[in-house]
Amino acid sequence: MVTAEQVKALRERTGAGLMECKRSLEAAQGDIDKAVEVLRERGLAQAAKKAGREASEGLIESYIHLQGRIGVLVELNCETDFVANTAEFRTLAHDIAMHVAATAPRYVDRTEVPQAVVDHEREILMRQAQHEGKPAQILDKMVQGRLEKFYQQVVLLEQPFIKNPDQTVDQVVKAYTARLGERIVVRRFSRFERGEALDEGTQ
Repeated sequence: MVTAEQVKALRERTGAGLMECKRSLEAAQGDIDKAVEVLRERGLAQAAKKAGREASEGLIESYIHLQGRIGVLVELNCETDFVANTAEFRTLAHDIAMHVAATAPRYVDRTEVPQAVVDHEREILMRQAQHEGKPAQILDKMVQGRLEKFYQQVVLLEQPFIKNPDQTVDQVVKAYTARLGERIVVRRFSRFERGEALDEGTQ
């Protein structure tokens, strides 16, 4: 079983995303050196090398859906205004804004999820598993698995991309990073839905 410490160590070493690190470690059966090679083979190493670069250029993309019922603003950053002005970069920004409109994520990545929210969700999931009569020895593993699904629901970068559900949003962003040769970062987003409570309208 891959541990959180292994995932953290691989991420610090490569700069790759959490889910990519976890998948690579699972494929490498926990061997960090082999996991690094897996990342390279999957084309994520190039994106990882760029992880330390400053991404301060970019654009803010808007998307309005359903005759004005849903509106989204997304800030997508890159390293140079040259890339920011390319059609590919603008397409990515538009697609991410459209994705946010459709899926209503609450956070950009899991580091933004407050610990109190995680603890509350874990407590609910634990009670659900107990009510289902699951054996005590598998409760923690079951709850952790369901917590991963929770992250996939509320974290933008971990959601299946609406235009290609076989990839996460994070994988799509990294593919553009490799293709355009610059670090690309989803900095923040705001999603508005007509009639919703004001404190739920921004992220």
